[in-house]
Amino acid sequence: MAMNRTYGQLTLNGNKWLLQCVPPHVAIRLKQLFPRVPKHQIGSFEFPNDKQHCADLSWFLQRYPMEMPKAQSDMLESGRQAFVAEQSHMEDILRPDYLPSVLNGLKDGQKIRQYQGQAIDLILARRALLLGDDVGLGKTYTAAGLCLHPQALPAAVVMQTHLQTQWQEKIESFTHLKVHKIKGTKPYNLPAADVYLFKYSQLLGWIDTFGDGFFKTVIFDEIQELRRGTDSGKGQAAKVLSDAAIYKLGLSATPIYNYGAEIWNIIQFLDDLALGSLYDFLREWCIDDRRVKDPDALGSYLREQNLMLRRTKRDVGQQMPPINTIVEHIEADQKALKSVEELAKHLAIKATTGDFYSRGQAGRELDLMMRHTTGVSKALGVARYIRILLENDIPVLLMGWHRDVYCIWLDELADLNPAMYTGSESEKQKNDAVRRFVSGETNLFIMSLRSGAGLDGLQSRCSTVVFGELDWSPKVHEQIIGRLNREGQQEQITAIYLNTNEGSDPPMVEVLGIKQFQSTGIIDPGKQLETKFSDKSRIQALAEQFLSKRPKEFDLVV
Repeated sequence: MAMNRTYGQLTLNGNKWLLQCVPPHVAIRLKQLFPRVPKHQIGSFEFPNDKQHCADLSWFLQRYPMEMPKAQSDMLESGRQAFVAEQSHMEDILRPDYLPSVLNGLKDGQKIRQYQGQAIDLILARRALLLGDDVGLGKTYTAAGLCLHPQALPAAVVMQTHLQTQWQEKIESFTHLKVHKIKGTKPYNLPAADVYLFKYSQLLGWIDTFGDGFFKTVIFDEIQELRRGTDSGKGQAAKVLSDAAIYKLGLSATPIYNYGAEIWNIIQFLDDLALGSLYDFLREWCIDDRRVKDPDALGSYLREQNLMLRRTKRDVGQQMPPINTIVEHIEADQKALKSVEELAKHLAIKATTGDFYSRGQAGRELDLMMRHTTGVSKALGVARYIRILLENDIPVLLMGWHRDVYCIWLDELADLNPAMYTGSESEKQKNDAVRRFVSGETNLFIMSLRSGAGLDGLQSRCSTVVFGELDWSPKVHEQIIGRLNREGQQEQITAIYLNTNEGSDPPMVEVLGIKQFQSTGIIDPGKQLETKFSDKSRIQALAEQFLSKRPKEFDLVV
């Protein structure tokens, strides 16, 4: 008799499963297993009639049987079986011998690679995917391939401001799709097209047009742009656009720029059921509101849910030599550091002893001031180091952040005709800077730390990147190195960090290590932080050669 006991009623009401007459102890268990059920709700509970909820409810009924009409019980079972079949299909897609769907609409001579085709078929099956493939593995082509499926059109692609033209050129060179670049932030009657290209900065102006489901697919390039969630206008607009779309694809080899909790905001734009509410996520996964307590476990979970797919160059047979990472110490200008010593001391005291608002404000001011001062204090040493490379005919990608630092570099290296790609140049000026560098008109390309995401083409010209200033995010550094470490690169990449033992560099290096640990676990679960390969012999030889020629003009120790 005990085996026939039931614990309530489950019926299909419209397109919702309705659970009623549930005893208190079963309701408690239900809320534990289904976190999206409000804790204060009593009496009856509703669930969507989709495959995943059919599977979950069927599983719950194994422990707590419910009264159900026979026909509806069969429908629940049918939904469960469809979920199991879908999961099995996604597992098949990810097998090494899987043959992706044949795509029509590619231009002659173009093709989708097997691993790119796997990602396309996975997004069609899962309808939501964070594609975290290594920089240079063709995430743009994967996105274009998705848009070749009629059920995915029309599609909206959202990218950083400087990449709109690059996206158009790649899609049109690869496919027969018709592309339209959105102009401005005021809505207008859109011309007929397959793919519409939005800048993140344009989204808010178009927010009122996104809710009608016109766009069947939304693709967020460099989706880390949305890591602050819906706190910003662009985030709110992106959520409306995403909620109305059928297929949702996020692209980024570096979705986490700082601490692990950023992943919750990212996933909300793709599948807002996967990680539960922010409260549940912080409670179950995090140490505090920033740090994930077990990054490897979270990364594994996202993969088990087929919500995240990431392949490295090694995975797809494009293994390249290890990055040659060199850390050099630059002597800082003591006058520059001493000039802010008193103010820094005042801000440091205020940041530790003031009220909540004052501490935050003082901390931010101290950070900005010390980063600026540190950059300026070592700028001359950085410029002299760069000259070693340039006078040995080595093309260099030089990374910085502050305008005053750029000015020192430009003054010291003016005779070498540097190209500039920072936050101050127009899109046309940036494109011209890329042209000059790639064509060989100059060997020096000065770029802002956060201006190069998505930029392609530099790998054909350069294999050496020098960080004259640091960013707070290790993934910014990784993105920049990835601009060079991609298909078409013929040389081993050398990444040189020019740090000083004073100012803001030491604490930044420490924080970068903590953030790298968080990100690596989620993006590459099970992968230990690798020992960096470092070979200074070539740079040392160049420096010694340079010093032998100019012993009085150059006092940098390398």
